[in-house]
Amino acid sequence: MKITDIEVIHLRVPAMEADCEWGEDAVVVKVHTDKGIVGVGEADSSPLVVQACIEAPQTNFYCNGLKRLLIGENPLEIERLWNKMYWASNYMGRRGAGIHAISAIDIALWDIAGQFYGVPTHTLLGGKYRDRIRCYGTFIPADKPEDNRKIAQDLVAQGFTSIKFGGGIFGHDPDTDYEIVRHVREAVGDEIEVQIDLASQWKTCGHSMEMCRRLEKFNLNWVEEPVLADCLNSYAKLSGRIPQKVAGGESLTTRFEFAEFLEKSKVDIVQPDITRCGGITEMKKIYDLAQMHGTQLIPHGFSTGILLSASVHFLAATEHGTLMEFSQSNSPLFRKLVANQIQFDNGYVTVPDTPGLGIELDEDIIEQYRV
Repeated sequence: MKITDIEVIHLRVPAMEADCEWGEDAVVVKVHTDKGIVGVGEADSSPLVVQACIEAPQTNFYCNGLKRLLIGENPLEIERLWNKMYWASNYMGRRGAGIHAISAIDIALWDIAGQFYGVPTHTLLGGKYRDRIRCYGTFIPADKPEDNRKIAQDLVAQGFTSIKFGGGIFGHDPDTDYEIVRHVREAVGDEIEVQIDLASQWKTCGHSMEMCRRLEKFNLNWVEEPVLADCLNSYAKLSGRIPQKVAGGESLTTRFEFAEFLEKSKVDIVQPDITRCGGITEMKKIYDLAQMHGTQLIPHGFSTGILLSASVHFLAATEHGTLMEFSQSNSPLFRKLVANQIQFDNGYVTVPDTPGLGIELDEDIIEQYRV
């Protein structure tokens, strides 16, 4: 079997000149083969930048677009192809968007392998530990703190026992942050897990520590990305000194960045995104590093059903993969792009047993939102 083409699909709901919110654009990759098997992957990143990383011509032997490296290759040789892409895109792709692009292709290769062998991807990853995975629901909070009561209550009514919110105005004003957390906690009661995501908006260690102590009465499960992932000393100062667990790492890529982050930040929870960190191949190595550091791995996941499916297969095949993120985005790219999307049911998602990732894309949605 040989790779014959790598198709990059840029999807966007708002107009190009309009602001875009999380979940409202996407870059999907289809890896085509001469056997008719097509693998699907995605990168949660800037679509046009990822497209350039894949389709760019060669500049020198250290600066290749990824597509030209893979045409004619055997898609089943996944690790070798990962290393080939990483080495030959070294000048433009050692971190950031270059690894995001590799992630999308890598996920598609695992999808191809599962289809070729007639087994779900989690079988290729070593076997399924569980038939279902507990989920927490993530939402972007409303601007008015009191409006978040109904959002949180609706999630609990769906069966979520764990919820998280972040983005929007959250993190911009201490008193507003406090009121949003208060309203959510009062709305859901004491038995529901609540965690918050600052997307690094608290910025400094001192302010983060002050806010965490101020919010102690609301029994938050974890505080996510209070500061930038680059600020390893700030994470280390917060870890073990605030009442909540500290989480972070969604913006990092490759085992190399995660090794340093785990060693120096001392976080309780690490959150690689499978569509950014290097795909399934690299995610396995990051999980092993996390286990060696005694750190729980809970993936970031707020994009389309492709990311959702890849995360489910990965977690199903890990011994401690017991919790995952489930987006509450209303974007059609989350709700409709994958026609047979894995569904949330009373606190959990069921792990699929169809070959590969089991993804069927809705081509009408692709036609409607393709740039």
